[in-house]
Order: sequence, then C-alpha cells, then structure tokens
Amino acid sequence: MARLLVVEDDEMIGRALQRSLTAHAHEVSLMPTGKGALREAGRSSFDLVLLDLGLPDLDGLAVCRELRTAQADTVIVMLTARDEEMDVIIGLEAGADDYLTKPVRLAELHARIRAHLRRGESIAHAEVSGPTRLGDLVVDAAGRRVTLAGRDLPLRAKEFELLARLTAQPGVAVSRDTLMSDVWDEHWVGSTKTLDVHMAALRRHLSTAPEAANVPMIVTLRGHGYRLDAPPTS
Repeated sequence: MARLLVVEDDEMIGRALQRSLTAHAHEVSLMPTGKGALREAGRSSFDLVLLDLGLPDLDGLAVCRELRTAQADTVIVMLTARDEEMDVIIGLEAGADDYLTKPVRLAELHARIRAHLRRGESIAHAEVSGPTRLGDLVVDAAGRRVTLAGRDLPLRAKEFELLARLTAQPGVAVSRDTLMSDVWDEHWVGSTKTLDVHMAALRRHLSTAPEAANVPMIVTLRGHGYRLDAPPTS
C-alpha cells in the first residue's frame, strides 16, 4: 500500500480520484488547496502526489516547487487541463516527474501510478556498485550523490537515475525505449516527453562545471535515443 496525496480543488473530481485510488489499496489524503497540500506535506511523507495545477489559492507550479523541496524523493504527477508542450515543460522543470491531461482516464492513471511505484521499489532494492568516474564527473550510486569537478550536483531523483544509467555504459547508444524502461518503468504508458525534459536538465547541470573541467557530453541520437561520451582526457 502506498501513501498518496491528491491536491484537487474540484470536490467531485477529487472525491472520485480518492475513491478510485482507495479501491486500489492506497492510503489517500485529499486536499483542495495549495496551502493545505503544503501543510500536509510538512507533517507527513508521501510516496506520490497528484497535483492539480489550477488551484484557487496558490500557483500550482509554485506548489510543485515547494513540494519538491519538502519531499525530494516523492513522485509528483501534475494534473493539467492543457497539453501544450511549453506548459508541460515548465511543469516538469518545476519539479514534477510526470503529467496527465484532464479529463483523466482512470485506467491510465492507475497504470502510471503502478509504474512509478514499481520503479521506486526496484531502485530501493537494487544492488549498487562503487562510484563511477568519467573525467571530473563522479556518480556514487550507493550514496545517491553526484559530484562535478569536486562540487555536488543537486539532482532530482529521476535526473540522478537517468545519469547513473548513462554512465553505466559510456559511449554506448541507448534507445529512448530502453531509458524509459530502465529509469521509469518497463510498463510505461503515455508520452516520453518527460525524458527530453530531464535530459535537458542534466545538460544544464553539466554546463555548470568550470571551463577547464573534463566533462562528459550528452549526445542526442535523432530517431534513436542518447549517448554519454566520456571527455577525451578521462
């Protein structure tokens, strides 16, 4: 059983989501406002948050950022009435791990939640090896820590897992399907746009290295996926 927080101001939709999720053996808290959600997140931990961005009291993106700060490892799934690419990108960059467009199809909602929760469990029980070094980038899987030129990189959970997957096979082309399966879940349902947003975030993190640092390069392979190339001097 997982602990879920549903943040939805429409009482009919919120109650319907709560009933459906409870029927799937989850413990569900329902909050109609952003302030209530932040208050609840401050006193309880959750495995996953369903966050409606159209809240009556606070900007949904601001709530997303604060939730991410308060509960770094909690999965945040945005509920949005819009599917415009820029809206989705802004939401994912605010700290969300995934999004669903309203009206929400319950079958897809439950599939996404199962995928996120399964992935979290598999990571928690996975065997980890020693740190991997590529030039001035060091990925410590056991400590879930990444340093670049001696400085910690503040990666979100999925950013860390994506970088760890790429550094496991430097110089090897990895398909989009493989990355979604390994980092999100093999039963993933829906758009893979989240992969591109997280990859863009990783590139920004790597770009913060000092000019003289030896930094790996993320290469986009159009029509296939991505490759992490080690720096020439590593």
